[in-house]
Amino acid sequence: MTSTARSPQLTATGVVRAGGPGELAGRPVSRLGYGAMQLERLDREAAVALLRRAVELGIDHVDTAQFYGNGFVNEVIGAALHPQDGVMVVSKVGAEPAPDGPVPLRLAQRPEQLRAGVEDNLKSLGLEQIPLVNLRRADHGPGLRPEGDQIVDLDDQLAVMADLRDEGKIGAIGLSSVTLDGLRRALPAGIACVQNAYSLVAREDEDLLRLCLDEGIAWVPYFPLGGAFAGLPKVADEPAVVAAAGALGVAPAQIGLAWLLHHTPNTLLIPGTADPEHLRANVDAAAISFDDRTLATLDAVPTRSGDIELG
Repeated sequence: MTSTARSPQLTATGVVRAGGPGELAGRPVSRLGYGAMQLERLDREAAVALLRRAVELGIDHVDTAQFYGNGFVNEVIGAALHPQDGVMVVSKVGAEPAPDGPVPLRLAQRPEQLRAGVEDNLKSLGLEQIPLVNLRRADHGPGLRPEGDQIVDLDDQLAVMADLRDEGKIGAIGLSSVTLDGLRRALPAGIACVQNAYSLVAREDEDLLRLCLDEGIAWVPYFPLGGAFAGLPKVADEPAVVAAAGALGVAPAQIGLAWLLHHTPNTLLIPGTADPEHLRANVDAAAISFDDRTLATLDAVPTRSGDIELG
């Protein structure tokens, strides 16, 4: 590897990092990553091509889960990405497919289910170790709420996640849909990442974000442009966002992504798409800069998030 390829500004393949350099679980990654859930909308050939395009665009952080397409997405990632690409693949546990249910997902919160989820991810991804696995809790934000035997104490879950880390099956532990108090409880276990619903128009987790910043924990928001579901506001509908987009000649969605990257340095983004042009637009959003007046106007947008139960 040449000295140029070792630059923190470049990925392992020598491409300028999308969004610039960030850090996740002690590894350098591009701040603009890719959330792989929408790959299940594509056939295998198109899904592989989209992942290869992501690597070409300087993306080296891909977020997935075994329950995306019931293993299909993981299998495509395993086929499309190669060790020399240097892509950090992050997965999650805490849910499983429910194709015959009212929503296509059900919680899988018990310790033995978390362990089984990691094993399933390892098999479908074709890895000996997953660099980072997020524990999807069900305490906070939009999503299912636990009932019956799915009400599990966080300490019991962290114990099995720590065991899996000690066994070398995962490299680091993250949390998703976690409360501020939950994160505080979890800090002694060593938390590398938090994934909560958060966007310009849904910022009730600001204190949690600031704790992550203080503790050196990566903040990886899902629903970064608001919700695609009824009851959750959309960033692209916000008048201040529309005005900024018009002034800068970009799309409102790009303004929403750019604002997140400007907001705190520990923010990493994983917007998902099944469209190559949309993928390129997401990467281009990372290059958008704001003058002080525009940034202040965006910062002043009020939180309008709801808390609805979704899968």
